[in-house]
Amino acid sequence: MVAPGEYSLRLQKGMTGGFAPPNPSAIVTMTKPSNVSCLNIAAATREPDAPSLQDLAPKSIDTSKEHTAELLNELHDILHSIPTESPPGSEDIYGLDTSIAWGSEDLQWMNLGPQGCAREQSSVQPTPEDKIKFKRAVDIVHELMGKDE
Repeated sequence: MVAPGEYSLRLQKGMTGGFAPPNPSAIVTMTKPSNVSCLNIAAATREPDAPSLQDLAPKSIDTSKEHTAELLNELHDILHSIPTESPPGSEDIYGLDTSIAWGSEDLQWMNLGPQGCAREQSSVQPTPEDKIKFKRAVDIVHELMGKDE
């Protein structure tokens, strides 16, 4: 269950880089301040061949609504249960070129992709079930982005 306090989430599509840094096609940030029941969502996307990300209109959704609370709890539980790569940034172990970072009092979770010239295999590899769970976590973020409340 998601702690009632403050938490934040960041999703980035396009997380791997090489000689050049990653060129993300989407960045979503969600923040829930302490002692309020709204989740603030900011997002920016980049169309193929566009030079930069374009901000989308910010929005807020009510975290006290049952379906929204269920989605947030599911997301929290998924991230609590799946591994991250080791060492951090060694490999895109989920294969989606997508990173998620979650920060709350009870959970600090982040997966990273390789950047720069150094590439190595992660000593931690997800199970097929973990990969399905991570894909579901990404889908939950997209579902929350599309909610109108």
